[in-house]
Amino acid sequence: MLRKLFFFTFYFCILSFSKTLFAQTLSDKVDSYVQKAMIERHIPGLSLAVILDGVTVKVKGYGLSNIENNTSVNPETIFQSGSIGKQFTATAILQLKEEGKLKLDDKISKYFVGTPATWQNITIRNLLTHTSGIPDIPEDSTGINLQNNYTEQELLKIAMKLPLDFKTGEKWAYSNTGYVILGILIHQITGKFYGEILKEKIFSPLSMETIRIINEPDIILNRSSGYELKNGEWKNQSWVAPTLNTTADGSLYLTILDLIKWDAAITKEKVLTHEDLQSMVTPVKLNNDSLHPYGFAWFLNSVNGHKAFQHSGSWQGFNNYIARFPDDKLTIIVLTNLNPSSPGLIAKDIAAIYIPELSRPKVSVIKDDNAIMINLITRLVASY
Repeated sequence: MLRKLFFFTFYFCILSFSKTLFAQTLSDKVDSYVQKAMIERHIPGLSLAVILDGVTVKVKGYGLSNIENNTSVNPETIFQSGSIGKQFTATAILQLKEEGKLKLDDKISKYFVGTPATWQNITIRNLLTHTSGIPDIPEDSTGINLQNNYTEQELLKIAMKLPLDFKTGEKWAYSNTGYVILGILIHQITGKFYGEILKEKIFSPLSMETIRIINEPDIILNRSSGYELKNGEWKNQSWVAPTLNTTADGSLYLTILDLIKWDAAITKEKVLTHEDLQSMVTPVKLNNDSLHPYGFAWFLNSVNGHKAFQHSGSWQGFNNYIARFPDDKLTIIVLTNLNPSSPGLIAKDIAAIYIPELSRPKVSVIKDDNAIMINLITRLVASY
């Protein structure tokens, strides 16, 4: 009996040691890869999270959050969200649906006075899925000047004057304007600025402590600077008028820690019903009954046969990416303060370090002759 007890104790000690050693090996591979990628892409700073089977196995900052002040990136460093923020706008809309305050197939003309005839068939669902035909507001005399402030109603009137790019529901075309309108719609229905609704219904309940609508005048600790690369030199991001940095197409400050909590909330179905969470990752059906691989603020793809829900975000010198591989129970989040910086490629290469089958073609993150063995060990350790 004592012999068997010794054997099992020894076995589990070895397995535990192997698990720790293997995890450290993967972590070291990630560090080496990230540092190389930052040099190649001239990225000043990067924040990374790797979540595997519900556990944050790596969260780390690399490089500088502010070049001028020589401050380092850490998990508490605040980045601008870019279009990753659309996920929260879409979630708020679905929460209002669950409360019976709207229906996804409501025509938006129901909520706005003076909508043009071209908008008569546009529904809330069309705005969520980028199938409305409403184009991005141009930066010219027919649209906006990024250095000028606009009210919500002024932006809405400008959008109403734009000709549709295509008949509603006929095609798919990414439209930031559609999500700007969703934010105005939230305000119209609730009587509150959409940012207040996000805080009240999502951020506070999930204890997302630092995420907030962009507010340049406020003193915000750990705020990073965004950069662009011009002629091989880093330059500060272009200035944008404050009100244009508060719209619902993705104007948020957040940290990697906030997005870790967001990923957990999605996984544990804390923010929406199972049905509505599934609707967010269901391909949109076009008028001809064909499907386009986009849900509500998620691109729906497959990587080497593995289901993937992904989205990027870029704005004012920031470029970010979140990739969820639900069948593999793996999430990779990459935040950078350089636009462009290809964070999607970085996220996918890091995913392949943990799940070798996710390797991109012609990119050997882990040697092919070791891939089968590493994958076998990964599965064994995960099941322990």
